[in-house]
Amino acid sequence: MFLFSHILLAASWLFYVFLHSVLATIWFKSVIERTVGKHYFRFYRLSYSLFAFITLAGIMTFQFSIKSSLVLNRSLPLSIFGILLSVAGLAVMAACIKKYFMNLSGVDVLTNKVRGQVLEVNGLHEYVRHPLYSGTLLFIWALFLVFPYLSNLIACTIITVYTFLGIGIEERKLVMEFGESYRVYSSRIPMLIPSIGKLIFSKKKTY
Repeated sequence: MFLFSHILLAASWLFYVFLHSVLATIWFKSVIERTVGKHYFRFYRLSYSLFAFITLAGIMTFQFSIKSSLVLNRSLPLSIFGILLSVAGLAVMAACIKKYFMNLSGVDVLTNKVRGQVLEVNGLHEYVRHPLYSGTLLFIWALFLVFPYLSNLIACTIITVYTFLGIGIEERKLVMEFGESYRVYSSRIPMLIPSIGKLIFSKKKTY
């Protein structure tokens, strides 16, 4: 039962990231747009976000319900370190979600204030190109230090691999959309881990 539950957990996460990727492809969205028409297709992002949230909640409920084993020895210093890092990761995630929630979730379609795509280079984007991913990875791995169970290691590993694959796809889309502007930006700003010098001696730049 122990082995089966962890295999099922890994399969659930793999299916989730696979489905998440397929639903986000231009090909699939084009099929949906042709099927339902442009009027209803504008609700696609909102429907996609709701579906992603519900399925994610289901997987996480299953993950926390199964009995798992420790893969690291728990200690107070390690837990404190993990908590501090998780708070930092959560703060970065919260800042990104606050800034992009309406657009990313698709809720903006309900307000008739749909925002066009713009190249973000300010705020947290002055330090890393993908701050939401940086915060997410920091948060989940920090929580693993606090709760170093096999089930959490499986989830963190799959999410990390998926994130890097997703970044590769997203970067190609950004180059296609913004061209030389994004190439210049990406040549100066790291992908996920900010430069220590940049953090200490922060100066705004115009791209």
